[in-house]
Amino acid sequence: MRISPLVLLFAMLGCGSGSEPAKTPAESGGNQTQSPKTETQLEKSQPASNKAGTAKTPDAATVKKQMTPAPLALGKPGVNSIGMLLVPIPAGTFTMGEANGDDNEETWTPHKVTLTQPFHLGQYEVTQEQYEKVMGTNPSIFKGGQNPVERASWNDAVEFCRKLSALPAEKKAGYVYRLPTEAEWEYACRAGTKTRYSFGDSDSELGDYAWYDVNASDVDEKYAHRVGQKKANPFGLHDMHGNVYEWCSDWYGNYPSGSVTDPTGPSTASYRVFRGGSWFSFAGLCRSAFRGGYAPTIRNFTLGFRVALVPSSE
Repeated sequence: MRISPLVLLFAMLGCGSGSEPAKTPAESGGNQTQSPKTETQLEKSQPASNKAGTAKTPDAATVKKQMTPAPLALGKPGVNSIGMLLVPIPAGTFTMGEANGDDNEETWTPHKVTLTQPFHLGQYEVTQEQYEKVMGTNPSIFKGGQNPVERASWNDAVEFCRKLSALPAEKKAGYVYRLPTEAEWEYACRAGTKTRYSFGDSDSELGDYAWYDVNASDVDEKYAHRVGQKKANPFGLHDMHGNVYEWCSDWYGNYPSGSVTDPTGPSTASYRVFRGGSWFSFAGLCRSAFRGGYAPTIRNFTLGFRVALVPSSE
């Protein structure tokens, strides 16, 4: 029997009010779920080191060393006016999606996608420090300047991109920010790989690349962690697997059955796409092809985003 992805996601994310979501049997591994905690209890559960940011976040020079030749050919990573590090992503063709008998096949159909234009993508999820510089507020429960912003809705993320693009320094440089399309996100996550994760097919190494249930919520670290502490993928991007789910620009809908070029998703639907898994997710939800959809107004402490940078002429 197949389970609708949206039913699974409702159980996975909870109602979006901020209380701790209940795990499905698959997420909890059959263990008894713990009693829900309040937002205050969750915020206090993270250690001072996570909030204070004692660990060093990789800089542009470090990221450059992690990158493969394809993105490096476009130039080195750059830093914008609010300290956001952006990695060049080359144009290219890849197979998007994943055949998986446990999911509704029409939403996961493997198909060839060609992205004709290079773009830049945030090395990390947008941090609370960056979000507050642009928006003047911080909706996150797990406070820490270098922690990913969470409890930002899709609408909030789009407004962040608009305001960031309007900053004098960014406008002068001709920079326009937006959420990545779902195809851009998966292409950047895979970084030239064809496996379930950017590092291979086995989840035995996932803990080296991601904060997910095994090394976070299941060991009572029920919070989003400081960005950039896990290994990068071949494009030099951190936290593409786990930590917080990331909004994409597309409406959630079935995949096409044939090849497409520069897809942007359906013209309308009820849910916006999010990707990547979170600190609360089991391993399968962190794989490169996993996709989910949720209402653009929803806010939850497993949901964040990263931005794409494109030429102003787009």
